[in-house]
Amino acid sequence: MDAIHTEGFDAALTLTDHIKHLPERKRRELARVLEILFSEVQAFQSTKLSDKKRAGKILKVVLYGSFARGDWVEDRLSGYRSDYDLMVVVNDRSFAEEDALWEGVDNRLLEEQIARRIETPVVPIVHTLADVNDQLGRGRPFFVDIARDGIVLYEVPGHPLAKPKPLTPEEQRQEAKGYFEQWFKLSEEALIGAELMLGRDIWRDGAFMLHQATERAYHCALLTLTLYSPKSHRIKVLRSRAEGVDPRLIAAWPRDRRFSRRCFELLSRAYVEARYSSQYEITQEELAWLTERVRSLQEVVNIVCRERLSGE
Repeated sequence: MDAIHTEGFDAALTLTDHIKHLPERKRRELARVLEILFSEVQAFQSTKLSDKKRAGKILKVVLYGSFARGDWVEDRLSGYRSDYDLMVVVNDRSFAEEDALWEGVDNRLLEEQIARRIETPVVPIVHTLADVNDQLGRGRPFFVDIARDGIVLYEVPGHPLAKPKPLTPEEQRQEAKGYFEQWFKLSEEALIGAELMLGRDIWRDGAFMLHQATERAYHCALLTLTLYSPKSHRIKVLRSRAEGVDPRLIAAWPRDRRFSRRCFELLSRAYVEARYSSQYEITQEELAWLTERVRSLQEVVNIVCRERLSGE
């Protein structure tokens, strides 16, 4: 595939032969995704005056998950579609924590999807090289799997990943057990709180707590199954990550009707808007449906996590 030239970056952006297993339309989409990523970074940094703010640099972009493995899903009947999973590796912690930048990237990618210039949803995560190498050195399975199976779409030479030092199975099980006991209880408590509030028509806080029950259930699944979960409140990101780890979680959120898709969107927005926006609206029917889906999600999370802990 032709190189993607982006002003302001020294290394050429080239999609390597390693993604020849993808259809041409997917390779074109990934090229477009990279263009957007780097153009958003350039636009953001062009507004900054300090050298420190302009010093942030992308060192690697790694495709991992189903599109790297070749087992992605596009089920038009159910509406489920695998995402592009991208890990963006950067040089500096403050750059990785530029929330305005990375939210802007997310929004731009969503706009491209709505405009149908990109068909496949994109879910990037951002980590510093130091953090990735620390996680590899601590044997975190999520990072070990990416280092082993991920496909580098872009990189600046001279910034290698550390050699993984996998944990023993017993070390993994003990750490996973602690995560499950902590996060599943937190999810259950949030759902109890949501139901109590909704029963008294405290619907704004009730919607927020439904979001929290969902967020915590996904953190529970990801931490138990992989010992890693993104530091994010965005349940779209968490859902995508978790469903990629265990496809049984897909059934918790039907996508085949406009009503179900709208409900999940309202739940996603509840983290901020239910508490702070006078424009946020959600019906009793939608809240009842969401309550049942959160309960279903917890049931599946409980099953897959207990299987993992029992070694099945």
